[in-house]
Amino acid sequence: MPIMRFRLLGNRADVDEVLDVLEGIERLEHVEELDGLEPATRDDSSSAESVDDNASHTYVIEVDAPDDELADQVREVAESCATRRNAGIEFIDDF
Repeated sequence: MPIMRFRLLGNRADVDEVLDVLEGIERLEHVEELDGLEPATRDDSSSAESVDDNASHTYVIEVDAPDDELADQVREVAESCATRRNAGIEFIDDF
C-alpha cells in the first residue's frame, strides 16, 4: 500500500481545499493533515502574536492508497489543486 507524504505551502483555505478534493477520491485508505512536524514560529519573532490567514504556512499531509495507480491519481489531483490555488507542493519520502 503506497503512502504519499507531501508538504503544502499556502494558507488554511489552500490546505482545506486540497484535503477536501483528496477525501473525495474513492478507495483511499487514509487522508490526514499531520500536526507538529514542521518548525513552529520562533518565540522571539516580532510577528509571533499576529494572526494572518492569508500568510503562507507549511502543512504536512499524508495519504494512504491501496495501489500505485490510485497513488498516481492522488499526486496528479493534489498537484493540480495546489497549482490552481497558487500554493506550493512538495512530495517527500520522510518528514
